[in-house]
Amino acid sequence: MQLEDLRDFITLYNPSNRHKRTETYSESNPDGRWRKFSYEEIIARDKTNLDIFWLKDKSLANLDNLPDPDELALEILEDVEAALDGFRGIVGIFK
Repeated sequence: MQLEDLRDFITLYNPSNRHKRTETYSESNPDGRWRKFSYEEIIARDKTNLDIFWLKDKSLANLDNLPDPDELALEILEDVEAALDGFRGIVGIFK
């Protein structure tokens, strides 16, 4: 992670004048990544926590389109095997 990765956040967070922060989220822009919540909205939440999510992972929106569990298991197995091969290569470098 580099400073440039946080530039948008720093600009919108506006640490020099927090009263002039600008939201990017709105009803017309539900993918906006900067959203403020009032005290009333937070206190009304179950158990009054700050685990607030409003961005949705569109790939998970339709659970009917998930691959077959066997396919998922094979993909996971392939990923694990590839990771193990990578670790074996790293260990081999240090021997």
